[in-house]
Amino acid sequence: MRVVSVTREHLPRLHALFEAASSSCYCRYWHFRGNKNEWLDRCAHRPEESRAELDEAVTEGRDDGRGLVALAEDGRTVLGWMKLTPRTAVPKLRSLPVYRMLALGDDSATMSVGCFLVHPEHRKKGVARALLEGAEAVARALGASAIEGYPRQSSEPLHDEEAWQGPVDLFAACGFEHVAGEPPYPVYRKVLARE
Repeated sequence: MRVVSVTREHLPRLHALFEAASSSCYCRYWHFRGNKNEWLDRCAHRPEESRAELDEAVTEGRDDGRGLVALAEDGRTVLGWMKLTPRTAVPKLRSLPVYRMLALGDDSATMSVGCFLVHPEHRKKGVARALLEGAEAVARALGASAIEGYPRQSSEPLHDEEAWQGPVDLFAACGFEHVAGEPPYPVYRKVLARE
């Protein structure tokens, strides 16, 4: 598989990924301004609004549309998606009670891993790991000095839908260190070496 930054050319196959995973969010949670019930209503009844927002953000090259796709060997099929964006582009994250009071340092130099989505037929095959490993070169090219992840940690196994921010083990295996927060909402960071 090959990991690349998402472009408008990937959008139809990215839509297919979200549909195959029955995920109606289209990676807009961090940008939605309404409350939780309004978000759930949108996901249930108007997912096309989120899809249109993602399309616009990717097409215009905005930070809220940044992310990586894992492509199959055919170079066309999207096996997975990972939102990778400057922390400044996800202010909702820092406003959540579990992260609000944490001293996480400079927003402008940090890229955030907002979520993962892997095609149901390709889970547990290294897609999420390939996406996270591919993030380093992209983050460096965008001038970031660190990448952060916000996995949900649980003593019980999480269902795939509950692990949308990635599992703790994945971040640890890719060299991320626990820097703040406590279970179930720790923060993991990888400082990027200068090349």
